[in-house]
Amino acid sequence: MPTSSSLAAARVPRSGTALLILAGLLWGTGGLAGSLLASRAGLQPVAVAAYRLLVGGALITAYAAAAGRLKAVPRTRAAAARVAASGLLLAVFQAAYFAAVAATSVGLATLTTMVAIPVLVTIGSAALDRRPPTRHAAGSVVIAVGGLVLLLGSPTSTGGDRAAGAGLALIAALGFAVLTLDRRAPLPGLERTAATGLGFLAGGVLLLPVGLVAGMELPARVDVAGALVFLGLVPTAVAYTSYFAGLHRAGAAAGVVAVLLEPLTATLLAVLLGHERLDGAQIFGAFLVLASIGIQQVPARTTSAS
Repeated sequence: MPTSSSLAAARVPRSGTALLILAGLLWGTGGLAGSLLASRAGLQPVAVAAYRLLVGGALITAYAAAAGRLKAVPRTRAAAARVAASGLLLAVFQAAYFAAVAATSVGLATLTTMVAIPVLVTIGSAALDRRPPTRHAAGSVVIAVGGLVLLLGSPTSTGGDRAAGAGLALIAALGFAVLTLDRRAPLPGLERTAATGLGFLAGGVLLLPVGLVAGMELPARVDVAGALVFLGLVPTAVAYTSYFAGLHRAGAAAGVVAVLLEPLTATLLAVLLGHERLDGAQIFGAFLVLASIGIQQVPARTTSAS
């Protein structure tokens, strides 16, 4: 019969997985929200990325300040370096991602980026740990890659430069993967939410000069303001705080849930809104991505039941 301590230990990864699922679902709305803001306000991708980081960072930092967490941020070189590195990687990730969306489509850019991330994280983790990935991790990555190949095998949008879009999406994936690997070990004294908010603000500031050159003027319209607030709040502030909190509770390996749920959510939204079509091979590819999520979760379920 399970003891109270074992039940409590089981609830921790489950609550973390729930946060990761929430993050993945909310992330899936980011591409559409960014595209809507760009089309309604006439913004270039880098301007959209700058607004996302600035608004999202401001919201997260405001929450951290209200909770009294900013006071505990250490004034050290290590803390400043961590925030600066996070800002740089977030800037690369966001700018490359929205540029990929502009080059192809929301579905293709999101699928390429978010399914490539587990591959890069797995390879990077194995290199840093100096040991090969587990069979579950390797199997999950292989199946996810197979799903990605099927999903990208037939065009899901008309026009655009698929090669350029794929390259930009892979750059975005590399930026996020390096950020994930950099955040594997928390910096002592640097509170997670405050670090996330400050990192987003730093990334927004880095993109601001290029964004201003491209043009960041916003029309004074309700639809533009709504798209901006939604982009900064839902797929950014709430999603990323949920993601990092989920990683803290469930472990880094469980992060694949959020990463792979995003492209599936984005694709489903694109299909429901009539922007994209899926053929049989792409549907099977989506099934493989879901299967990879299930395989990745087997060790967690086994551990929780013991």
